[in-house]
Amino acid sequence: MNRVKPILKSIGKLITIIAVVGLFLLSIKVTKPDLLKLVSSAPRAKLIIGQMLSADLTDRESEMITVSQVVPVPCGSVANPEVLVTGPRIVVDPPCGSPKDKVTLYGYGLTPNSEISLRWILPTGGLLSIKNIVTDANGEINMPLEIRPITATTDGVPAQISFEVTLPNGKIVPAKTLKDVLDAMFVTIFMALIATTLGTILAIPLSFLAASNITRRGTIGTIVYYIVRFLLNLIRSYEPLVLATIFAMIVGFGSPFAGVIALSITTAASLGKMFSEAVESIDTGPIEAITATGANRLQVVMYAVVPQIIPDFLSFTIYHWDINVRISTIIGFVGGGGIGYFLSQRINTLQYSQAGTALLAIILVVWALDFLSSEVRKQLI
Repeated sequence: MNRVKPILKSIGKLITIIAVVGLFLLSIKVTKPDLLKLVSSAPRAKLIIGQMLSADLTDRESEMITVSQVVPVPCGSVANPEVLVTGPRIVVDPPCGSPKDKVTLYGYGLTPNSEISLRWILPTGGLLSIKNIVTDANGEINMPLEIRPITATTDGVPAQISFEVTLPNGKIVPAKTLKDVLDAMFVTIFMALIATTLGTILAIPLSFLAASNITRRGTIGTIVYYIVRFLLNLIRSYEPLVLATIFAMIVGFGSPFAGVIALSITTAASLGKMFSEAVESIDTGPIEAITATGANRLQVVMYAVVPQIIPDFLSFTIYHWDINVRISTIIGFVGGGGIGYFLSQRINTLQYSQAGTALLAIILVVWALDFLSSEVRKQLI
């Protein structure tokens, strides 16, 4: 018998090893890792990560200017305009003409590779679109143009060719993306704050009902205890992502309210469980002492339980606000609003530099709140 036990033990270890190896091989078969594809996708990964690391933080200030040039139609109806030699300008060659004549339109000093919308400003003040054209790498345009009869000079007022162009003036300013990211980040922070507050308000009464040393007395108390415990465990089994998806379909995709509802429900369940454990771990001495004075159940809770649990409740609440900020950045991907929704939009539209700005903001805010919450919890303990 003594010889059989070591053999059985060795067989048991061998079976365990075989089972673990089998599960590992099954996992490989199910997940289908493709290292060759990973290597072949390296250039694309380099491009995406490179753009994300180049966060869109600053931009050059620009101003919108209108460029115009008078075109006498017919020639001699008004004096030919002075030809500019510097700055953004239009040059018409020849500088005047009659209806149906062909002229060549030149543009100089414009933004390279930018689209501009050419138009006639008619003598009556109306506008007549000509064409959308893209400047070349030197910021110039060159195109033929037919003079339209409607552009003829009227009562000494000539027509003009005009367009608007945006030119950088060299001054570095915060990028618009940075403002959008900060706005979305504030939405995320306050979304987590509201959800944590609502969840805490719901969790406090639930925690007392789910604490065995408070509620589990008598038949009714025991029933209530198990029902509340079951509800807390049931809600905690659902991820905030799932709830956020459901409420996003109800109240609107991208609405922060969907995230608030989802986080409030999960926070109430999670804090309810943590608070109940804090209540169950209190010192029973004060409870026995106040009970011995003839105090009722509510008085025992107010004067023997509450003073002991306040530090734990505050610590758990602050910690959960930190958690909710992190979760808020993720539930935006399923329509919960905030910075996560902004990030998902930018990734889906391949705007990786703007996505990088959002990621940088998430990292900084999560780090700051983690540090702040840990310091506050230290003061409470």
